[in-house]
Parts: sequence; structure tokens; C-alpha cells
Amino acid sequence: MSNMVLETRDLSKEYKSQRALKHVNLRLRQGKIYGLIGKNGAGKTTLMRMIAGLGFPTQGSVLLFGTKSRSELEAAGKRIGSLIEAPALVAGMSAKENLHLQCLMKGMPDYKIENELLELVGLKDTGKKKVKNFSLGMRQRLGIAATLVGNPDLLMLDEPINGLDPAGIIEIRNLIKKLSAFENKTILISSHNLPELYQVATDFIMIHEGEIREVISHEELDDRCKCYISLEAVNANQLAAVLEEKLHTENFQVMPDSSVRLFDFLDERERVGRVLHENDVIITEMSVCETSLEEYFMRVIGGKKHA
Repeated sequence: MSNMVLETRDLSKEYKSQRALKHVNLRLRQGKIYGLIGKNGAGKTTLMRMIAGLGFPTQGSVLLFGTKSRSELEAAGKRIGSLIEAPALVAGMSAKENLHLQCLMKGMPDYKIENELLELVGLKDTGKKKVKNFSLGMRQRLGIAATLVGNPDLLMLDEPINGLDPAGIIEIRNLIKKLSAFENKTILISSHNLPELYQVATDFIMIHEGEIREVISHEELDDRCKCYISLEAVNANQLAAVLEEKLHTENFQVMPDSSVRLFDFLDERERVGRVLHENDVIITEMSVCETSLEEYFMRVIGGKKHA
């Protein structure tokens, strides 16, 4: 049985003269947490809305759980839970009342399920406390509980930690990890908080100006963003030759600006400097660096600054 949850084919969306999505081809697999990264206006929310059925694409298609017909697609849409922009909660109701309302709207009132969801998101003891008196983190958790009504297989969360304090961010992070690890749900998260997204996502989708620029696993990202010794020399070719011949390593990369990234000998920098000096390599700069997710994203889209 295929573990493919979502596939978009040539998905495009235009608003008047603006193209928000451009030929998006994407695949999401079961049980993974996908971090959707992009600048404001890159197409993140539009993509989520198209997947959730909250809008119609100008071109292309969305396939859910292997669907092949429109009737199957409509049924598959019920297996999606989405929190796009702010949670739709009634401020004058308690957490339980809000969740009961969500169950009624989806035609499946079940007190057992309501209690289970409240326990899952850590709100079972809020009693009659009104949502208007909840912290932002509590509201976000209740919003996620509402998306879980009907036990969806795919969750889409648009900026779920926006505006949260550190404690609230940790709450949402732990909840998302729990849903993936123990409920085997596929989760697509949009966020501008890249350090936090790095801690929770298993894969990253980088979108820019409506186009998917790269999809990369956490392991692949770590491999490309690992620590390195940055070396600059008068003669980059001589530097590379000495690394190979005297330090017996090929684990380095010559960059377009002729600097060299050496991924070995991180704890032996003095030895590296000594060997290069003994072989008449004139070093003009030597430092230890690490590429962050933000820096990598900006490199992928060809920019200099995150917006």
C-alpha cells in the first residue's frame, strides 16, 4: 500500500494579473512533518488553501490519498484538518463547548472523542474557563484540537506559533511531534520562525515567488549545513592541493569566491594551520562556521536577507 498522502501536479493559481502558484509539483508522505518555508507572498497560504479545497486552481490538480475521481477527492477532503490563519473559535465558549460545536458542524458529536482531543492537546482541565481568557498558546492548541475532529490523516498548520511566548512555542512543538510520532499523521507547517521549524520538521519545502525551489530532508539539510573551517588563501588551488596531499582529505569544497570549506579537522585547527604554513600556503582568513537553515534558504532562492 502506498504511503503517499498528497500529490500536486502542475498546480497553478492566478489572481487577476498575479500568479500566486506556478506549476507546483509536490509529494507528501505519511507520518512526516513538512516545514513550508518562504517569504511573505511566496505562495505558502495559497498552496495550503488549494490543498484544503478552499479555492480552485487555475491549472493543475491535487490528488489526495491516491484519489482518481472527483467523487473520491471530495471524500478524501474529509481526511484533511487545516488551521489556516487564525483558529475559528467562539470567545464566549469553553474549550469543551468549542470542540463540541466543531463536532456538531462536522456531523459527528461524540463526547468521548471531545474529551480525548482535549486531553491530547493538554486542555482537559480547563473546565468552564472561556476561550477569551485563554493564553495565545492555549488558543492555538484548541485550534489544533478542532482540526483533529474526524481524525484527519493530513494536518495543515499555517503559522501555528505566530505570536507565542517561548513556553507556548514549546507546547505547540511537543504537540506536533506527538501527533506525528504516535498518531502517524502527516503535517504541513508554514512558519517564519526557521530555528523552531528546524527543530520539528523532518523535511523542508522551499517556495519562492510561487515556485517550489527545493524539497530536502532534515538529514540532507544537516549534511549541507554542517560545521566547517572556512579558509581563504592567496592561492586557492595550492590550498586544495595541500589538503589532499598532506592532510589526506577530499572532504572540502571550493566555493565560487575561491574560499574553501573544510569539513574535517574541526578540533584540529592548529594542525591544519601548521601543515598549510609548512607547505607555503599563505592563509588570509581562517574561521569556524555553520550554515543555518535561514542562510541555506536564502542561498536556494538566490537572496541575501530573509523577509
